[in-house]
Amino acid sequence: MTYEPADAPSMKISLRRELLAARAALTGGELAASAAALARTALTLPELSDARTVAAYVSVGREPGTRALLDLLRARGVRVLLPVLLPDDDLDWAEYEGPDRLLKARRGLLEPGGPRLGPAAVLDADTVLLPGLAADTRGMRLGRGGGSYDRVLARLAAAGAHPALVVLLYDDEVVARVPAEPHDHPVDAVVTPAGTRRFDR
Repeated sequence: MTYEPADAPSMKISLRRELLAARAALTGGELAASAAALARTALTLPELSDARTVAAYVSVGREPGTRALLDLLRARGVRVLLPVLLPDDDLDWAEYEGPDRLLKARRGLLEPGGPRLGPAAVLDADTVLLPGLAADTRGMRLGRGGGSYDRVLARLAAAGAHPALVVLLYDDEVVARVPAEPHDHPVDAVVTPAGTRRFDR
């Protein structure tokens, strides 16, 4: 697919709609099996298995499941940071202390109930797990469009921090090309239930 850069925003909207429809068609059994496989596959990635601190997120709805992965990382002694959505859609962070310490938040999210560490806490992460809807063969990620993780990535870049950036997806969400804009950042790797793929950046 080819497009002009000016077309990227509208093309992102169209592609998001298509991908969300595919997720909506997944059965409960498919969601559970994918989450278990995703956790197993993710832990084979050295960027996760060797990390001391991982900035992650709690999957909700039809997102590729992260909860088993969060618990496995924590059981290995990894410090897991989870986002807290601020009123301006930026992200604060707090440590993951287990599933019983997650609280319901706005937009249907689940957030950690512990002390807030500040938006700059992500700079301590060895690896940042990013939500997304797709990634392409260049490592460009298509997010949900809210801009929260664009701010996180800009904060990392401004601080000169270079954690591994990893996006978690379903197998069919690694596509030939996603529309990209100047502010979009490529990721280092994609993890799907079936395997991992690295990109040079």
